Amino acid sequence: MLDLLVSHATLVDGRTDMSVAVQAGHIVEVTPRLDAPAHQTLDAMGLLLSPPFVDAHFHMDATLSYGLPRVNASGTLLEGIALWGELKPLLTAQALIDRALAYCDWAVAKGLLAIRSHVDICDPRLLAVQALLDVKRRVAPYLDLQLVAFPQDGVLRSPGAFEQLKRALAMGVDVVGGIPHFERTMQQGAESVRLLCELAAAQGRMVDMHCDESDDPLSRHVETLAFETQRLGLHGRVTGSHLTSMHSMDNYYVSKLLPLMVQAQLNVVSNPLINITLQGRHDTYPKRRGMTRVPELLALGLNVAFGHDCVMDPWYSLGSADMLEVAQMGLHVAQMTGQAAMRQCFDAVTCAPARILGLDGYGIEPGCHADFVLLQARDPVEAIRLRATRLAVYRRGQRIAGTPANSATLSLPGRPAQTQFMIDRPG
Repeated sequence: MLDLLVSHATLVDGRTDMSVAVQAGHIVEVTPRLDAPAHQTLDAMGLLLSPPFVDAHFHMDATLSYGLPRVNASGTLLEGIALWGELKPLLTAQALIDRALAYCDWAVAKGLLAIRSHVDICDPRLLAVQALLDVKRRVAPYLDLQLVAFPQDGVLRSPGAFEQLKRALAMGVDVVGGIPHFERTMQQGAESVRLLCELAAAQGRMVDMHCDESDDPLSRHVETLAFETQRLGLHGRVTGSHLTSMHSMDNYYVSKLLPLMVQAQLNVVSNPLINITLQGRHDTYPKRRGMTRVPELLALGLNVAFGHDCVMDPWYSLGSADMLEVAQMGLHVAQMTGQAAMRQCFDAVTCAPARILGLDGYGIEPGCHADFVLLQARDPVEAIRLRATRLAVYRRGQRIAGTPANSATLSLPGRPAQTQFMIDRPG
């Protein structure tokens, strides 16, 4: 007898009336209209059964700290960095843990079951590292938390940062991070990329760098990142996050840069909510969007994900762990409104970031972990449009969260008694 049988599901690839059979925490069969006994059943009623959402770029050490010790009055990136510097000496391990666990609760409720979080290593105490390693252990039964050793103040610019980064890795942090555009000079930025990529190669680790988060078209550290990836044989293991300067680069230079990124098999993470908020601050009009060239990167076959980046922290006062909100913003800013492009935006918060994190057993196929989300929508585009309600969230075949269906009651003569904001498909 099966542990769980999901019936009448629509899958992301468009298959309808599908059944998903679960045994011992794994999917054992995906087939149309399976009739088999099961201890638990879930009738999907034709709605969308998706793999869980994945966030490939977040800052959990800062999350839910908005207003501490003060509000970011200008709303800019640099004031946010300065404000984080003011907050760091005031942090306690318990406060960090409490806020991170609260955010993980939000994430699970939204069907977000895997997060890559950068953690600042420039505090010699490594307080945030210790706290998030504790959180990682606590949430492991229901959420995959991958940590990046992130030198927020610059690995060469901040005294002792490189040794602290190596200590963080030895403590259990997973990924090598960097921020070359925040080093004191372009030369030091390039040197930091070389240094950090060599460390990752020596230790067999992945790399994820905040790279060129700037409106300066001459901030070109992604070129160095692609070169070092190629030189050290790190193909497919390196991620460039943000890459916002690419929005401001001239097309001739980009025509040279993109093939280098393809040769290196770089992953890319764009953060639509934050990039559109923090970039272009020195512009009057016309004002730049500040998000990297997502459609062009996708057209060349690069793996591109959308990240949430921030939720209620020194840089961003909004957010709720909803990756469909992230996809919706990315869709609008990148003008990806064609049907295929909108589905790519759904992929950018599901399967694309799962590849970046290297998640094993991700997807809805036999042999995969029984992790999935039932959405109150019938296809990925409708899910983005509605920021669809997460009716049920499953981890290893066990229901861990759920939200009642979204339905509005109407009292209108001659009209239905309720609406769920969905329309019947043509034909």
